Amino acid sequence: MSDNGTEERRYEGLSPFELKNKLIAMTQEHHERLMLNAGRGNPNWLAESSRQGYFQFGFFALSEAKRVWHQPGFSASPVKDGVGARFDAFLAENKDQPGVDFLRDTIALAQDTVGLNYDELVFEMVDGILGDHYPTPDRMLVCSEKIVRAYFDLEMCQESPPPGKLELFATEGGTAAMTYIFNSLMENKLIHKGDKIAIGTPIFTPYLEIPLLNDYELVELEIEQSEGAVWQYPDSEIEKLADPSIKAFFLVNPSNPTSVAMHADSMAKIAALVKTRRPDLILLTDDVYGTFVNNFHSLVAVCPQNTIFVYSFSKYFGATGWRLGTIGLHEDNIFDEKIASLSSEEKHELNDRYSTVVLEPEKMKFIDRLVADSRAVALNHTAGLSTPQQVMMAFFSLAGLLDKANGYPYKKAAQAIVHKRFETLFEAMGEPCPEDENSAFYYVTIDIPQLAKTRYSQAFADHMVNDHEPIDFVWRLADEKSVVLMDGGGFDAPNMSVRVSLANLDNDAYATIGKAISELLEEYHSRWRK
Repeated sequence: MSDNGTEERRYEGLSPFELKNKLIAMTQEHHERLMLNAGRGNPNWLAESSRQGYFQFGFFALSEAKRVWHQPGFSASPVKDGVGARFDAFLAENKDQPGVDFLRDTIALAQDTVGLNYDELVFEMVDGILGDHYPTPDRMLVCSEKIVRAYFDLEMCQESPPPGKLELFATEGGTAAMTYIFNSLMENKLIHKGDKIAIGTPIFTPYLEIPLLNDYELVELEIEQSEGAVWQYPDSEIEKLADPSIKAFFLVNPSNPTSVAMHADSMAKIAALVKTRRPDLILLTDDVYGTFVNNFHSLVAVCPQNTIFVYSFSKYFGATGWRLGTIGLHEDNIFDEKIASLSSEEKHELNDRYSTVVLEPEKMKFIDRLVADSRAVALNHTAGLSTPQQVMMAFFSLAGLLDKANGYPYKKAAQAIVHKRFETLFEAMGEPCPEDENSAFYYVTIDIPQLAKTRYSQAFADHMVNDHEPIDFVWRLADEKSVVLMDGGGFDAPNMSVRVSLANLDNDAYATIGKAISELLEEYHSRWRK
């Protein structure tokens, strides 16, 4: 047993994200050593062209405000009449300024590809970036929603979206989306305390932690990825979803911490199961890492009526501080159907809840209930993501559409960044670099006992598991090597596994991390042999 065993046991019940703070504090006790924190997945890059365009557009928007009325320190809300022509003039006058080419190309793309009226689009962005009005509509700005939907049709459905359209709700990041969804599912009696839900594991820890809170008291059933099958869902695990007592299936795809996209065959099996045996099954998919996998398909592409779709712009565009997330629901969905089939008593209760928002609450769509619930219903009139954030979301989406038109230079570069770090890590560990077309390479989960078995012996691997606390390896990495990684066990990955973020450090750091993992494992082995 590690000398630190008693101390470690005190921290094992914490979320890996809270444990990380303790590990960071431990490394800071060694001021002579440089700390390498590959714990959180905050990328150390940011998308440049979309930001240049955004800030350049801000100057145009201010000039529009000054046109209407100006005195020192004050301007007025802009007007739409003629705004497109004035924007064209601005682009011509500032053609050599950073971001202007991006604005010209993306606004033209929004017209041609998305089919937006020029004046409507430019004015919505002008008024939105100035932030001088509440969001209208409160769910999402009209042009922005169409642009973001086009981006999702491209990246999540490979330009083959299901018939109908995805209706979007812009939120304060993916975490806000998760919170709103759990709350509204419960408030609208789509799930109840004591219900059984399936969770695809390993998974981002809040999906494990939130359902158990007193607010929900849900019963969790794990649908487990197989490490031996490169973190795919075996057919036997998918078959668990046929159980009619399971109300919902929550998953992250590509997965976190394993960073692997669901195989197309598994996706097809889930779609067939839903179509033939579980048409009532609620699916919640968090697809934030989908853009790091070529030809990625979301569950919303194959099971549109059953799926709540969550996406955040944070990782791909290096925008965690912007807090840009979305909830998507197909316009024809089982959630509205389920609400319509509630008992008279339940409908009456919900009608009372939303009666101050709409005249006919029984006709209120679930996605609009999400919006109202996000502001405790009574504050629905001030709901919605801030308009400057929505404009940034639109520019990121337009950047994605433009990237496709240009042959994907940004996507290829972003994927190459994390893939190179993946190769560097494994080379430094002295291990062959695994390749998988379904891998996003944003994180990697390293099963330390499995590595111990492969490198040394089964007996040594058993010793690692049986004679040490599950967090002992990440604890010692921080304390002795000043390397902070996430405890994989907290994500329901194998005990004593570690999650390495390949996004937030420079390439050379991953050589140091790989070497530290290998050296520490050797130190465990040397101590065991004595």
